[in-house]
Amino acid sequence: MDQSRRMVLGAMGGLALGSTLAGAGVAFGKENPPAAAADAKQQRFSQLGGDFSWQYQKLDPAESAMVAYDGYWHKGYGCGYGVFYGVVGMLAEKFGAPYNTFPFSIFEMFKGGMADWGTICGALAGGAAAIFAFFPRKQANPMVSELFRWYEKTAFPIFDPKEAANPKGFKGALPTSISNSVLCHVSVSRWAYVTKLGANSKERSERCGRITADVCIKTIEILNAKLDAGMDWKGALSKQESVVQCGACHGKGKMTDTLKGNMGCDACHSGSEAVLDKFHDHPKM
Repeated sequence: MDQSRRMVLGAMGGLALGSTLAGAGVAFGKENPPAAAADAKQQRFSQLGGDFSWQYQKLDPAESAMVAYDGYWHKGYGCGYGVFYGVVGMLAEKFGAPYNTFPFSIFEMFKGGMADWGTICGALAGGAAAIFAFFPRKQANPMVSELFRWYEKTAFPIFDPKEAANPKGFKGALPTSISNSVLCHVSVSRWAYVTKLGANSKERSERCGRITADVCIKTIEILNAKLDAGMDWKGALSKQESVVQCGACHGKGKMTDTLKGNMGCDACHSGSEAVLDKFHDHPKM
């Protein structure tokens, strides 16, 4: 899809949104009686087509992988953009509306673990966003859990663009590491520590570009399987051992209600050298 076409579609989407908001504004005007205002308030959160009205169509993970990798490098938008475009962007290219009305560049925010804060891996955030574009929480949460648990225990990167590697990146084999975490900071730092390659190196940038492809592939595999199985879909990966162990004592109705979430506990609470106190008696520079 060329840029001019995308701009036109974006403008059309903006006009439609503006018309909708303008109509809602009239409903809230002082001239409207209380009953009309109350009715308009109930409609505030309604969406065109209804909640989760977009339908997923099967994609080829191998085809989308290279698109996601290229998306990572496109204007420096990064991993979240690449993964989301590898799913929803490919649907837009193949089927047009409504997928092509989405402002894809918004997901530049996932770069660097959310605006360079090193929190959730942006590739995972893009994958989760793609899943939630089609499925409500009760169906999407298990799919996201499958994606995240796979990420925690997989040695990355797997994907290799070979001769199609971006000039800003690195061509050739890259060393791998297992992050044991879904956090960008932990994933990148552990890889840099294990491989002795800098977190700001070209090799690390290339690693994240390849992980963008890896996560896109896995996201599409999960979505395709969900489309086949419907409500019978179940993830293959069970809850992490650390989460089960910690959850035995910490959580709602337990000894202490201090645990909420599904992220592996060992990345931050293992007592390893990497997570020991670094702020007291640290060598002076």
